[in-house]
Amino acid sequence: MPDRVSPGPLCGNHPPKEAVCIHTRKVYDSCRDKECLQDLRVYPTRCSQAILDQATSVKVKGAELLWSYVDVEPIAFNKGFYTVDVKYFYKITAEAYCGLSRPKEICGLATYDKRTVLFGSEGSVRIFSSQYLPKESDLQNFEKTNLPIGVVEVVDPVALGIKVTESCGCGDCGLSDIPDCICRCFEDDIVICDEGKKLFVTLGQFSIIKLERDIQLLMPAYDICMPEKDCSSSSGSDDPCDLFQKFKFPVDEFFPPKYSDYIKENGGSCQNGSCKSGKRC
Repeated sequence: MPDRVSPGPLCGNHPPKEAVCIHTRKVYDSCRDKECLQDLRVYPTRCSQAILDQATSVKVKGAELLWSYVDVEPIAFNKGFYTVDVKYFYKITAEAYCGLSRPKEICGLATYDKRTVLFGSEGSVRIFSSQYLPKESDLQNFEKTNLPIGVVEVVDPVALGIKVTESCGCGDCGLSDIPDCICRCFEDDIVICDEGKKLFVTLGQFSIIKLERDIQLLMPAYDICMPEKDCSSSSGSDDPCDLFQKFKFPVDEFFPPKYSDYIKENGGSCQNGSCKSGKRC
């Protein structure tokens, strides 16, 4: 079918076939953030705490975002605006040096709380759905309030630094309750009270926070969207050598691109020996 419209930019005159009503989410408000989270308390596992107490120095190795808890609440006397509270849970890994022996890997949990205010409009309907919820006695998505939906898009943080301080000996407990799903990410119990040396980490965090609502939109439709790629060639029946012959030779792996080529590939320009990046962070 040469006149069939495929997903992507349209060329030529292709009038819509029909108007269709779709159900989707509309972003009412959003914000982006670039934060330096300085000196977050790291709660090590019990095994890591024993290593940390004997360590002479510690070097940060990495940080992984385990989970984000998002809560949306309306603001009194300010209709249409909501607070979005986000609690981030991080798994921090580091290397502890004890004397002249090889470094030992330690890990622990760090958390960070963030609050922002966004506009989410208001409505008074109650939403029900027939979608089945497993292990919930078939409640079928029982009644939902009409609060907007908070969405957080975030990447794994950049570990910028780490430091160790001596214990104050006060036995203070910084965390009171850790979700089970977070505890299962560690192979040992997490030490939440002050039982030895303290560990603090500094992270760089990029995030986007949005408030969304369900909405119906009328959209032009050109045709059904049928995949055109054939999967039969990837079923494993092809000769592996024939498949390998289709691979492109990795020239850049043997001859890495120059800095000027890298800048141009990312939308920048080079003039008179000076290169300027075209991408914005």
